[in-house]
Amino acid sequence: MILEGKTLACQIRQNLPQRAEAARQKLGRPIMLHAYACADDYAAYVYLNKEVQAARNTGVQAQVFPLSKATSAANFLDMLQKSCQNPQVDAVLIARPLPEHLAASGYERVLDPQKDVDGMSYVNMGNLFLCKTWQDVERLPGFVPCTAMAVMRLLQHHRIDPQGLEAAVIGRSPTVGRPLAHLLTCKNATVKICHTKTLNLKQALQAEQLICCAAGQAGLLTADMVQPGAVVVDIATNVTPAGGLCGDAQTAALLEKGCSVSPVPGGVGPVTLACLLENIILSGERKA
Repeated sequence: MILEGKTLACQIRQNLPQRAEAARQKLGRPIMLHAYACADDYAAYVYLNKEVQAARNTGVQAQVFPLSKATSAANFLDMLQKSCQNPQVDAVLIARPLPEHLAASGYERVLDPQKDVDGMSYVNMGNLFLCKTWQDVERLPGFVPCTAMAVMRLLQHHRIDPQGLEAAVIGRSPTVGRPLAHLLTCKNATVKICHTKTLNLKQALQAEQLICCAAGQAGLLTADMVQPGAVVVDIATNVTPAGGLCGDAQTAALLEKGCSVSPVPGGVGPVTLACLLENIILSGERKA
């Protein structure tokens, strides 16, 4: 079975323009997004601008602040702090990857958790990891990383309940792999975290019923590594030699083995964007 995400994304986005307009009327202005991205990273900068355009199409006012390898950490933190302290700014988004010196600048401390729509701040991340149950997650006052939440919503959309499942997350990034593993635990799955340095990845995955792959390595997950009928959520986006996109999983071979697989593109990606747009609208609604 193909675990497509476009239908769910359309459902999430359907009423966002109406919600944005209702918030605009209460606030007396449009919801305002400030977005930061490194212009030296062409792919990341292009994707951020697509996110920003999607927000604008939803009724959000947005401003992009281009960063570069020449941007000092002090300058970056100063700009970010001004965005967070500006009462006219409702949402702040930082595209990754950042140049190494900006990534290590401690910007997560500066982010206002109520404006941090991708759940990257220390406060939002800390609150998430204090959750034990899904009810705790639903009561969070801030935001959860969008990609991790998109996976959970995609599973729910396709009526796949993680409770009781043996699950593996391939990838340990602080904004995807680790928060996703925790969210699955809050849904009562038994979760194993693997990565590209796992010594015997095939052996580690043999008994897993649910595998979420976010390593960023094309072709990493092959059919002989998983049991028949396993659910595979492919989160990674890799560029093929021909200039197309693919995930980490060998989708065709996994489908032949009876697995349920999310496609790349068209799976987690559109749901992630929809979750981000929803969070931006919510950031304005909470102030309205």
